[in-house]
Amino acid sequence: MSGRLDDMRGLALPLTEPSHFDPLLERIGDARYVLLGEASHGTHEYYRWRAALTRRLIEELGFSFVAVEGDWPGCFRIHCSVTHRSAADPRAALDAFSRWPTWMWANEEVVAFCQWLREYNAEQPAEVWVGFFGLDVYSLWDSLRSALGHVRDHVPEYLDAALAACRCFEPYCGDPHEYARAGRLVPDSCEDEVAGMLCGLRERAVAQESESPLASLAAWQDAEVAAGAGAYYRAMVRGGPGFWNIRDTHMADTLDRLVGFYGPDVKAVVWEHNTHVGDARFTDMARRGLVNVGQLVRERHGRVGVVLVGFGSHRGTVIAGDGWGAPMRVMEVPPARAGSLEDLLHATGLPEALYVFPPRDQQPGWLTGWLDHRAIGVVYQPEQGGDYAPTRLGSRYDAFCWFDETSASRPLHAERVGCRELEAFPTGV
Repeated sequence: MSGRLDDMRGLALPLTEPSHFDPLLERIGDARYVLLGEASHGTHEYYRWRAALTRRLIEELGFSFVAVEGDWPGCFRIHCSVTHRSAADPRAALDAFSRWPTWMWANEEVVAFCQWLREYNAEQPAEVWVGFFGLDVYSLWDSLRSALGHVRDHVPEYLDAALAACRCFEPYCGDPHEYARAGRLVPDSCEDEVAGMLCGLRERAVAQESESPLASLAAWQDAEVAAGAGAYYRAMVRGGPGFWNIRDTHMADTLDRLVGFYGPDVKAVVWEHNTHVGDARFTDMARRGLVNVGQLVRERHGRVGVVLVGFGSHRGTVIAGDGWGAPMRVMEVPPARAGSLEDLLHATGLPEALYVFPPRDQQPGWLTGWLDHRAIGVVYQPEQGGDYAPTRLGSRYDAFCWFDETSASRPLHAERVGCRELEAFPTGV
């Protein structure tokens, strides 16, 4: 045990100020994809340090946009705010988030980053403004409405197809539960109607036959969300892990669309939960037939450089709900399970640390062996301690940020609406 702890201490680098990211920036180098995780959706330190690293990636390495595990329409409002395409302050754009769990993005930590980004962009020419986008597959009805509005105003030749898609979903009254349940009883779905709308918007956006290529991209993506969400909800009701793969593949595809829009020299930062960022092939997810964004980005873009960074802690507090759609509250995070990665890192006595992993053939045993690694979703029951995924840490990530004790993030507002979305697998990650 003492030898393992010595190995862990020997690889640890300080992490008390943003300048301590220097070794990680050196590791990133010319990489074009940097994916930054989090072990929960409600922890102050993860948001704060992820933002600090992202600022350095933008200022020093020229990264082009931030893509997050958030809804496309809501995050597009933020994009317009931080790139001065709207007069709205980032706080107002974030405060408008209304789908549970609002605290994932409507929090003070994200406000601080987005206000900085708006100020940063104000000093740059418009052609290099840094964007902020959502990758997720949720927001079916919001995306349908957005796509319909764009078609009506800009491409009326596709209006019949867009109206057909919206009318197909009308009987379900904006409730994904109803649409998903109907898929079990009736084999028909709205896929053909959405495909009709999607085909036209995709062709127009790819050709950039518009006075506003960004608006065309947004409409195309809204249609892709409608298609992906419909498949996701129907797969969820059928059971099994298939809907997880639909969601993560959708997020990876959305990232590819953004990269294609920005051009050949683009560099992308991604903010998502560790469960999406850490390569699934080096967890028990692979045994269950699951893929994730980190795996897909490595497989698709490893040749141009991909760096995956995980985050973790031993104990503290977190914002979460005790059931899907439940009110958010501050919860205690108990000490990590004995023998887990977090338990071992706690035993080093280090309050925080940065680990930049050496090549795999030079890694010590604690990086190459299997260790339980904790994940806390938006649904959390502290008495259960959180979910743990068997993980080969040195292969799942390229680097890891450690904080022994963490604190809850700071939401902008209490939950204001009910939850109409189906629960994300396995516990809201």
